[in-house]
Amino acid sequence: MTSDDTTLDASAPRLEVDTLLDDPRTRIVVCCGSGGVGKTTTAAALGVRAAERGRKVVVLTIDPARRLAQSMGISELDNVPRRVKGVDEAAGGELHAMMLDMKRTFDEIVEGHADADRARAILENPFYQSLSAGFAGTQEYMAMEKLGQLRANDEWDLIVVDTPPSRSALDFLDAPKRLGSFLDGKFIRVLMAPAKVGGRAGMKFLNVGMSMMTGTLSKLMGGQLLRDVQTFVAAMDTMFGGFRTRADATYRLLQAPGTAFLVVAAPERDALREAAYFVERLAAEQMPLAGLVLNRVHGSGAAQLSAERALAAAETLGEGLPEDDGTDDVATGVHTENNLEPTGIVDLDAGKDAVGTVGGLSPAAAADPAAPTSASAAQLAAGLLRLHAERMQVLARERRTRDRFTALHPEVPVTEVAALPGDVHDLAGLRAIGDRLALDDTTTDRDTDD
Repeated sequence: MTSDDTTLDASAPRLEVDTLLDDPRTRIVVCCGSGGVGKTTTAAALGVRAAERGRKVVVLTIDPARRLAQSMGISELDNVPRRVKGVDEAAGGELHAMMLDMKRTFDEIVEGHADADRARAILENPFYQSLSAGFAGTQEYMAMEKLGQLRANDEWDLIVVDTPPSRSALDFLDAPKRLGSFLDGKFIRVLMAPAKVGGRAGMKFLNVGMSMMTGTLSKLMGGQLLRDVQTFVAAMDTMFGGFRTRADATYRLLQAPGTAFLVVAAPERDALREAAYFVERLAAEQMPLAGLVLNRVHGSGAAQLSAERALAAAETLGEGLPEDDGTDDVATGVHTENNLEPTGIVDLDAGKDAVGTVGGLSPAAAADPAAPTSASAAQLAAGLLRLHAERMQVLARERRTRDRFTALHPEVPVTEVAALPGDVHDLAGLRAIGDRLALDDTTTDRDTDD
């Protein structure tokens, strides 16, 4: 195996995506990974492929970006699953998509677990409005709430979850527990104590037993904020236990055999280091890991020509050619002196003695079809060979980075997704990503962006 070989090491198990998607026991697929590695696109592509293979799928995206809606031809995603048109439903599947609205999800919890008067008091409370709109961990907690709701409805065969980007931890696993602990913790219980006692006795208890603490809290939080918090706590009293219970239930759902985690990463050192952390953390949390999706892997249509041979050929072609004075782009043959336009036409009025066009030829020579062009052709060929050498060096670097990961985690199945030449912006692009995810042999001739 040469240093430029881009084929996945045979010792690394392959991730069989179609087997995973076709298994009726697979009910939840969670795509996780650091930011910017293509989790949203991967989740959408998995949804399209599963739907066109006969599953009834809903894709839940938590990333606030609108790429998913655009690629699926939906004008807007919201907290309600929307049917995606254009999906081939011949196999009996369908595709729905939605984007988490964490405040609306929180409101739905309140409305579903409180009577009308209490729900209105909670929803209008300033502290609740701040908590539901941006409290640390709220987004991740509500994502788990929404996942639990979707699974409980049992309306879809498969739920694909696109998690928020995370830098150094699986925050969507940690945050629900943190928020649940806060809402069910000692601090909240202390604030709730006066409301539990009730009436004058409650006020007396507050004034006598908690005067020092509330005085300190008033200074730290402000008197009005403290009153808002206490009003919120009193209204939410009957719901606190439910937060912890639902968080625990969803956590167990993520550990269940019907759930599969896919770690998505780019073939770069930092992204794969983060992926290795995710793999280890999932194992520690006893979460079922399906495998690694190595996204945007570069390819070449001339992989048999190594970087070393390409550079040697470029050097051979360069022998005997004029010295490069730094003003020519050998890859394109375009002369770039200060008084030249991209068209190669010299501005003679600028006082330059040099005369040239594209390829370094004079206007007269360029107009003469019989003029010699061997020098410019050799320069162009040498430039292309150097570009190819750079591409092969990138491929070799990606392979070394990938091999370090597989050496550390030889048990993790891997699938590689070849980079597309452009951005994914429609269902056709998502299908192409799905083909690459599934290692479809019909796409091997197109698996290059060279």
